[in-house]
Amino acid sequence: MEYRTLHGWDVTPQEAIRIQQDLRAQLVARDDGRPAFHTIAAMDVSYDRRSPWLFAAIAVMRLPGFQLVETAGVRTRAQFPYVPGLLSFRESPAGLEVWEKLRTRPDCLICDGHGYAHPRRFGFACHFGLLVNLPTIGFAKSVLVGNFECPGQTRGSVTDLVDAGEIIGAAVRTREGAVPVFVSVGYRISLATAVQTILACTSGYRIPEPVRRAHALVNRLRESGTEPPIRGSLFE
Repeated sequence: MEYRTLHGWDVTPQEAIRIQQDLRAQLVARDDGRPAFHTIAAMDVSYDRRSPWLFAAIAVMRLPGFQLVETAGVRTRAQFPYVPGLLSFRESPAGLEVWEKLRTRPDCLICDGHGYAHPRRFGFACHFGLLVNLPTIGFAKSVLVGNFECPGQTRGSVTDLVDAGEIIGAAVRTREGAVPVFVSVGYRISLATAVQTILACTSGYRIPEPVRRAHALVNRLRESGTEPPIRGSLFE
């Protein structure tokens, strides 16, 4: 799949912050009139902070039914240090490498990482969504910034994630009695649609099925230390 070149990657942390601030003005936090999403992809980037190697994986699934359409994964060297708040500059190049391998363009992408729920309102899901020009959702298992009231125990219960008086995301109960997850806008999607999409992608587990698949693949990559030899049948 193709993507846009918005800036270089050989930058300092100070330059990266300026890029975040400049690109934030291009964010689109509303639905763009597309029909319901039928193919959903999830991306996971994993690494040890002490290692130069990154592992990135994407799983594409068709809804309803969670049919696996395609998978892809890469192992690559980090180009940017581990700096909290700037993880998209460390993870996006690996994400773009695996994105290039995809043959199926999904309707929507879930990034395992925050989107708008970020100190500078420009997390990995925002950055990557701009690069690939696709409706993108930020999904996280913990809070980076902001406060929330715990949602009800029933699946589908939602409360606002708020920072400095601004709603920056949502705490979502994806499974009855389970710890909530945190959803935020990435790009070209509203928060309400992002929450609905995450709930549509969960079935019996706290974590959305596409994210579970991508996470399983990236763990296999880390264990083997190599890229997968095939795409599209790793979980069949």
